[in-house]
Amino acid sequence: MHHATDLARRLAANAGAVCRRFLSNGQRQGRYWLVGDVRNSPGRSMFVRLEGPHAGKGAAGKWTDAATGEHGDLLDVIRESLGLVDFKEVCDEARSFLSMPRTDEPKGRWEQNPPAAGGSTEAARRLVSMSQPIWGTLVETYLRARAITALHETGSLRFHPRCYYRPDHGPTEAWPAMIATVTDLKGQLTGVHRTWLDPGGFSEAHLGRAPLETPRRAMGELLGHAVRFGGSCDVMAAGEGIETMLSQRTVLPAMPALAALSAAHLSAILFPDTLRRLYIVRDNDPAGDAAVATLIERTSAAGIEAMVLTPKLGDFNEDLRLLGANALRGILRVQIAPQDVERFMKLAA
Repeated sequence: MHHATDLARRLAANAGAVCRRFLSNGQRQGRYWLVGDVRNSPGRSMFVRLEGPHAGKGAAGKWTDAATGEHGDLLDVIRESLGLVDFKEVCDEARSFLSMPRTDEPKGRWEQNPPAAGGSTEAARRLVSMSQPIWGTLVETYLRARAITALHETGSLRFHPRCYYRPDHGPTEAWPAMIATVTDLKGQLTGVHRTWLDPGGFSEAHLGRAPLETPRRAMGELLGHAVRFGGSCDVMAAGEGIETMLSQRTVLPAMPALAALSAAHLSAILFPDTLRRLYIVRDNDPAGDAAVATLIERTSAAGIEAMVLTPKLGDFNEDLRLLGANALRGILRVQIAPQDVERFMKLAA
């Protein structure tokens, strides 16, 4: 198996052929290939060096998008132009291309099965298909290290052992990741959320997440949709983070819940027709306050009762980890409707 650095070098030696194949909407101009962006959009803001040394300043195969500041090598071009999400698949495509660099070569797999656009719902679907259930994986270890024991109805969570991570600067890396499926009210996948994990285990510094600049990223269509735990019901809880909602389900195991993934997306969640009461699980920060205010307005207009659940610390996972399950149970018991205590806490008694 060729190392990624060697693959990138060999691609750079065939930079013109790589660009003709994977950036077909561009054109050569002198020593550069000009195209709209690394996803092969028409335009001229991105330029690829077709000639130059093997490494260092001015190296062949290096590209920069003047409009966005993005930059990288030809492995990135293959990945983004084909909408690939797995590093191995990128390397496989590179090896396949390098064995047949002619412009008149037979159609490859990427032409017979059109690639998904980078960051699209189809790319999200492919990532999910390449992942596996969480049981016995680093995802289960990660969640339990955060004191989360309510792992029932977590089919929306999956594990990928080497999920591609591209930092703003530096080479692409592969880290294990928790893959969360984002679905609409009909259960159709619209996107995914990735949490890259530290294979070294849990620490208070990173809370078990990989030591990356942005260890959590989403792709696909998120607005109005969410990561869901439990079926549809007349009562449900909604909050921002996956870990926050699973912490709540540790003491409210029977209550359906959804994680909107951010305060902005929480304020825009769509309500199922059956919903009569919504528990808004807030984070103790200004963004959480704004999301709560917007949701209260929307639920009131829809004739849905809204009740706010407030953690004692920063969020409910902090309450669970630092105060314990019994303390979290007491915090939530006095904030939910009396009829819901018996209905949704009974499994945790």
